[in-house]
Amino acid sequence: MADLDAFFEIAQSLGRHKLRTALTALGVFLGIFIFVLMSGLGPALQGAVQKRMAGFATNAVFMWGQRTSMPHAGMQPNRPVRFKNDDIAPLSRLEGVEHLAPRNQLGGFRAGAVVKRHGKTGSYQVAGDYPAFQYIQVPLMRAGRYINDRGLVERRKVAVIGEEVARGLFAPGEEPIGGAIEVNGIHFEVVGVFGTRAQGQQGDQQVRAVHVPFSTFQQAFHFGDHVSWFAMTARPGVDGADLERRARALLAERHKLAPDDELAIGSWNAAKQFAKQGTLFLAIQVILVLAGFLSLLAGAIGVLTILLITVRERTKEIGVRKALGATPRSVVAIVLAEAIMLTAAAGYVGLVAGVATIELANWLFVRFQVPLGDMHVSLEFAAIATVILIVVGAVAGLIPALRAAAIQPIEALRDE
Repeated sequence: MADLDAFFEIAQSLGRHKLRTALTALGVFLGIFIFVLMSGLGPALQGAVQKRMAGFATNAVFMWGQRTSMPHAGMQPNRPVRFKNDDIAPLSRLEGVEHLAPRNQLGGFRAGAVVKRHGKTGSYQVAGDYPAFQYIQVPLMRAGRYINDRGLVERRKVAVIGEEVARGLFAPGEEPIGGAIEVNGIHFEVVGVFGTRAQGQQGDQQVRAVHVPFSTFQQAFHFGDHVSWFAMTARPGVDGADLERRARALLAERHKLAPDDELAIGSWNAAKQFAKQGTLFLAIQVILVLAGFLSLLAGAIGVLTILLITVRERTKEIGVRKALGATPRSVVAIVLAEAIMLTAAAGYVGLVAGVATIELANWLFVRFQVPLGDMHVSLEFAAIATVILIVVGAVAGLIPALRAAAIQPIEALRDE
């Protein structure tokens, strides 16, 4: 009965000033609501990048020739660096290389070529690849197979096409496997159709591509023994940065480049990029959680303010309580209970509303194909948020509670 009486007393105290209580509760509600949303937004942003890079080897290294910026071995600067087929075997034997895939592409990186079939045309990437490229940019085979070693050795005119190429050049319901496409007057038989796990621009680019055997590409499109760039992956346990450094040194030696000429060979290291993104998203997550925590702190300050006003208004009442034998501890307990009750009730509603909003956002992301990852909060996070609510309520009520406990009965009776 004593606990029930205390509950009704707290409810009556909060209900005495409905507008003030409602505004304070709104501050706590918004604080935990924003805290939950900010915590869920970080994984969504990180998931967007992970979806964009899905199916791409995280330990891949790409290298291509540029122009020298230094004289070396009697040769002038500004000399073009051109990789050749002779570079393939030495690179493949380099310690730590798991998969090596030399590559050529019509028009160069990101450029398109006209591909035809029965009066239909489209601009797509056309690349000459090794079978090993499927371990660097992992395709989802929808039908048929990827390029194999036999096609490479025999220079077969076969092609593996992205699903967007198939949709653009083949009629609905028509089987692409076994069909023919034409590139620069050369006909290729389609042996595979692939999709991708990647989303966004990266995914669109991958499924708008045509892959043919590297040797066939060089012969059909008069590339001689030229290699536009190399893609490679490091073996498990091998540092990608170290592999890149040793590959650069090997190519620099073979092409008589100055060892410290950083501009002669261009490179892109996926491991470095993923590491940078991991650090960036960690910083973003910390900032988002901090912003949410500050909004929660603002709500706590609102609770502190209203309780200070409440204590001031109830000075006589508290004085009478103490005159009748109430201990400072019981006075502190009453004020703290009021703070915790207000904070917990408003905060719990904010927590539920935040989780519901996250679920709604995830549904909208899927419904409208928004390129973001899933927003989510874990059960552990909900437990932590609950503890934070209790702590915030207790801390917010502590100062007013101590002030109430310090009130002397004689001072309370003199209060105007």
